[in-house]
Amino acid sequence: MLTSMRSFVVCLLATICVPVFAAQVIVPAPPELSAKAYLLIDADTGKVIVESNADEVMEPASLTKMMTSYIVSEEIESGRLTEDALVLVSDDAWRRGGSASGSSTMFLDPRSEVRVIDLLRGVIIQSGNDASIALAQHIAGDESAFADVMNQQAQLLGMNSTNFENATGWPAEGHVTTARDLAILARALVNDHPEHYALYSEKYFKYNGINQPNRNRLLFRDDSVDGMKTGHTESAGYCLVASAKQDDMRLISVVLGTKSDSARTQDSQKLLSYGFRYYKTYTLYNEGEAISDARVWKGLTDKVSLTVNSDIEVTIPRGAHKSVKAVTRVDSIIEAPVAPGQILGSLLLKLEDEVLAEYDLVAATKVDEAGFFARTWDSIMLMFEDDEEAASE
Repeated sequence: MLTSMRSFVVCLLATICVPVFAAQVIVPAPPELSAKAYLLIDADTGKVIVESNADEVMEPASLTKMMTSYIVSEEIESGRLTEDALVLVSDDAWRRGGSASGSSTMFLDPRSEVRVIDLLRGVIIQSGNDASIALAQHIAGDESAFADVMNQQAQLLGMNSTNFENATGWPAEGHVTTARDLAILARALVNDHPEHYALYSEKYFKYNGINQPNRNRLLFRDDSVDGMKTGHTESAGYCLVASAKQDDMRLISVVLGTKSDSARTQDSQKLLSYGFRYYKTYTLYNEGEAISDARVWKGLTDKVSLTVNSDIEVTIPRGAHKSVKAVTRVDSIIEAPVAPGQILGSLLLKLEDEVLAEYDLVAATKVDEAGFFARTWDSIMLMFEDDEEAASE
């Protein structure tokens, strides 16, 4: 039986034949920012649009609370916690994070019982250290054990340069992350727990008679912004992870280490405006869409349609989709039986010299084996195929 494989290439987009004098999409250079590190990505595709020092290890300050809230949402989704469960506010949580601490606080009363959902709002909207500590102690017994949970979750998400020492972001040796890791966490918040991500868009939260505004100023000046979280300590500087959605495109920006609240807001706005103005996410193929056909030997039919297992989306400069080149590579010898979803080749997407992505091409339907005589005939024909291949080599 023939074991050698060869590939044939099929150009799927007419633009593969665009002449060299075709107009190029012009994208200006990204804006210059004052932040020490920053990143802009598409939330759906994960495409990095702009980055600078995105892998530099830095202090996250209260951006830490994004992970605190993520774990609370995970606990609720798993059934180990409910939104209406009551949490006892310990003296320790009040002392280190309450009104007496001088830090950002929800103004919880010591030894009071507070609903989980209210504490979650306190963490997200008010950046309450007391709420963060109370939730950490309720879930894991103490804050140190909760930090272990945070680190385990960070590894599961692929935040490989992150280490948490507490639930609040209070400065501690070894409490670090990167802009890239924070973008990963932000995507997870949006995609994994949309019902709780909605809390990040709330502009005010009143508790214990005190109404506090969300510290994310972008919520009050840009209707497309619906999250996420600010952070600030003297050593970390002013930080902001922001997310905005226009039409079907969501962007996430991460800005770390600016010198003021206004600077982090302006830098974030510049990134988001640049991304929306010059980039767009295009759906090039839909799940199950027939992309090509492949020859099948020894089957009841001699062809099978090839498709992809999920929608194929790419984030590229606006208008550049007309210049995307799609190339299929299909195994030349495919023998029945063929199962639906069986990988039979690959689809490569390119924009100029950049490889955008590569995907598996799979069988859209099954192909059963033919009868004895048909299989025998195809076996004979395959010998000629083998001879032609050897001669061409």
